[in-house]
Amino acid sequence: MPLFQALWPSLITALGLGLLIGTVRERQHRDALAGVRTHALTALLGAVALWLGPGVFLLVLALVAGLVLISYWRSSAQDIGVTGEVALMLTALIGGLSLAHPALAAGLGVLTAALLYFKTKLHRFTRERISEREVHDGLVLLAAALVILPLLPDRGIGPYAAFNPAILWRLVVLIMAVSALGHVALRVVGIRWGLAVAGFFAGYASSTAATAGFGQRARETPSLLRACVGAAMLANLASLSLFVPILLTVSPTLLRTLALPLVAGGATLLLGGLLGLHGGASATQAAPTAEARMFRFGPALGLAVIIAAVVFVSAAMNAWIGPRGALLATVIAAAAELHAAIATLGQLFEQAVLTADQSRWGLWVLLSVSAIVKSTIATVSGGRGYGLRVAIGLSAMLLAVLLAILFQR
Repeated sequence: MPLFQALWPSLITALGLGLLIGTVRERQHRDALAGVRTHALTALLGAVALWLGPGVFLLVLALVAGLVLISYWRSSAQDIGVTGEVALMLTALIGGLSLAHPALAAGLGVLTAALLYFKTKLHRFTRERISEREVHDGLVLLAAALVILPLLPDRGIGPYAAFNPAILWRLVVLIMAVSALGHVALRVVGIRWGLAVAGFFAGYASSTAATAGFGQRARETPSLLRACVGAAMLANLASLSLFVPILLTVSPTLLRTLALPLVAGGATLLLGGLLGLHGGASATQAAPTAEARMFRFGPALGLAVIIAAVVFVSAAMNAWIGPRGALLATVIAAAAELHAAIATLGQLFEQAVLTADQSRWGLWVLLSVSAIVKSTIATVSGGRGYGLRVAIGLSAMLLAVLLAILFQR
């Protein structure tokens, strides 16, 4: 009985996934190599074989592979595709995986069924919707994120150990990804909502990168200027909302102290985002074409160089002045990484280095430094019109925070 109870969930998972994959495959191809019964039995066979031992499992895989090769040889004259053969082999592997990792097997099984089910839409998307330019840019982005980034050392090097190649390259990848996200959102969701959605969620990765990415979009498509500004405001709203979990972890007391200024600043940014959404491009304007660039590498790399210079200055100040320069170094660091700076502010408050009133003013100074840097980056990436509007929006946020601080005194 204990053995049955241990095996029962895995066998049920394997059977269910086999039925799911087989049902999708049989509905799409009534004369397919393997239908619902074959896939269900193959999944169960994989689970039982692995339970009997790795050698038995390998033997079963070899037998399934042999049957698949024979079936392909007999049907290759009519259908040169190998989807059915690969799906059957994957069903056997998923069945075996169900024995050790049922949750992972369930996820892979559902993903496999989804890929099979959306065959027509995926073919149409890859053949008709995606251009050669988008494929090229997508490959460059994937290479930067999945090939180059893992190879870079994730530690401080150079003078004062101020340069972390992995962090700097990650910023480059984020900027390119934000711009690509905006491009995809515009083409899929539409102009009216695409930039707003992309802006808000990009802010959780990096509001600085989002500001630069939407600046590139505004420069390339001037008609989207107001919508890009609104997206930048929503990105900064998402970034500001991250202060809550950071301070909740570092200093819950300081979070209560800064609650009113944060709410005031967030409400102002939300208003700016809604104004960009309401007064931006109309739904009748054309979205970017498939041949438009998803991102530009040069501006993204330039921003990383600027951030590296700011981090170096911050590290040098901390080394020259010592502990007394902690707050000054925090302010300088806010130009590069606002969330790290706010975490440092919380630590200084917990260590009684700063009072509640000083912490409120420290918040305003950190936001001011960040706003100045982002306004400069917005001007460089998107031109004077975009930079000026972003600066006005961030200045309004700073004014709201300032009024909330004065109200609390």
